[in-house]
Parts: sequence; C-alpha cells; structure tokens
Amino acid sequence: MASLTLPSLNASTISRLNERKATSLNSSSSRISTFRRRSTSTNQRFQCGVIRMQAGAEDFELKQMRDMAAAKKRWDAMIREGKVKVLTPREAGYAIQLSNKPLLDVRPSSEREKAWVKGSTWVPIFDNDNKFDVGTLSRKVTNFVMGGWWSGTPTLSYGRQFLSKVEEKFPKDAELIVACQKGLRSLAACEVLCNAGYRNLFWVQGGLEAAEEEDLAREGTQPLKFAGIGGLSEFLGWTDPQRVQAAREGWGYRLLFSARLVGLFVAADALFIGAQQVGRYLQDLRSH
Repeated sequence: MASLTLPSLNASTISRLNERKATSLNSSSSRISTFRRRSTSTNQRFQCGVIRMQAGAEDFELKQMRDMAAAKKRWDAMIREGKVKVLTPREAGYAIQLSNKPLLDVRPSSEREKAWVKGSTWVPIFDNDNKFDVGTLSRKVTNFVMGGWWSGTPTLSYGRQFLSKVEEKFPKDAELIVACQKGLRSLAACEVLCNAGYRNLFWVQGGLEAAEEEDLAREGTQPLKFAGIGGLSEFLGWTDPQRVQAAREGWGYRLLFSARLVGLFVAADALFIGAQQVGRYLQDLRSH
C-alpha cells in the first residue's frame, strides 16, 4: 500500500511564516505610534512585548512541526502495516450506501455545524477550546499571531473522553470509517482507536474537503468542502475550495469577492484617516 503523503515542513515554510508575522507586527506598531505619541520608555516596553510574543509563537510553531514529523512516521507505519485501510471519499460513500458501514466524524464543532455526512456519528477528537483561563488565552493569542486571523482556525483542545465515547457507540470489531475535514485529525483518531484495540478501521484520505457533492449524502448549510474555511481568507474568497468554485461559477462568483476586497480597503482607509483626525484633535486639546 502506498505510503501516506503529507505536506512537507521545511525551512522555507518557516521563513515565509516569520516574514508575514514580522510584516503584520511592524504595521501594527507604526499605526499605534501615529494614533498616540508615546514616551521612549513606553515604546521600548511595547517593542519588547512584541518580540517576546513573536519568539513565543515561533517556539510553539517549531514544536508543532517536530510533533507533526514524529506523528507522520507513526501514521505511515500504521497504514503500511495494514492496521488502517485507505478509502477515497467516493469509496467511503459507496461503503456507507452498499455495506451500511458507520462513519465517525471527528471534526470540531465549528466544522461539524456547517456540514456533515448524513447518518454519521460525531465524536470530536479535538474541539473548540472555549475556556478563558491564562493558559487558554495564551494559546488563543499565539494562534491569532500565527495566522488564525487569516484562516479562522479556532483554538482546539484534545477531547479526553474521545475514546470512551467511541467505545460507548461502537464495539472493537466494528468496521469503522473515520473522517475529518482534511485528513490529519482523523489519522490521529485512527491511531488512538488502533492502540485501543480497534482492528477494522478505514481512513478517508484527504478528508471531507476532498469529497465532491455526489460522493457523500450531505446535510447542513454549506458544501462539505467549505466546512473547514473561515477568517479573512474566507471573506475574501482566497481559499482553495473557493477558487475551485469560482472556476466553475464564473465571473459572477468572482465579482462578489472582488467587491468585498474593495470594501475592505475603503473601510481600512476610513479607519486610518479617522485615527489620524482623533490624534490631531487630542494634540490640539493638550496644546490648549
């Protein structure tokens, strides 16, 4: 069986991410200084805080890359040894229709509520972290700095009751199809289930995002392909699923997002001009 292929993690990827973060932070710093004249010591404290935040984000990102590389090796071996069998989304649809195999949806609630496979069982292995303690807030800030503002990816936490909930619903000898949005979290779920004694596991390669509308019976407000997108990239139509849809729909679909982009620039310009006016007004008040 062919080895699982996942996106490569290399130095150029890290460099591009760091450049984007540096550009974003420098832009934010310049606008703050335009809006409010701060003392030299305050600016130094602000810059130190930005540097610490950026360093923390980079350390977190590198740790994630190391963890992903180690997980990829385990998942490659799991599939190579036949402990988990691979299905395309279309093959999964056939298995559900013809053999009545159950599909286990392990996506977080933010994706599940948009679209889901009809008749599937939902047990998230990671779900939205809605706590507001110090550790969670730190992760939320890191996630935002690392690109959450663009992708709309929420802060997730591991579901410690994932295995027990699956065991309540399915016996160990069940032929179980496991799926997520893009195929990574479902591999993590397969690993947990395999280690717990499940021996008839099927993994949907590429996840539900790789499914065409005719592959799986769907319920929900959006196509399965769109369930995993969000943030500013979704608003502007700059995600891969939306580009594919635009190629099918034609110019009408593209004009909608072009209008949104123009509107965003107009709004940003208006806010910047407003901030400048407020700054001048405050200066006039202090001078009098």
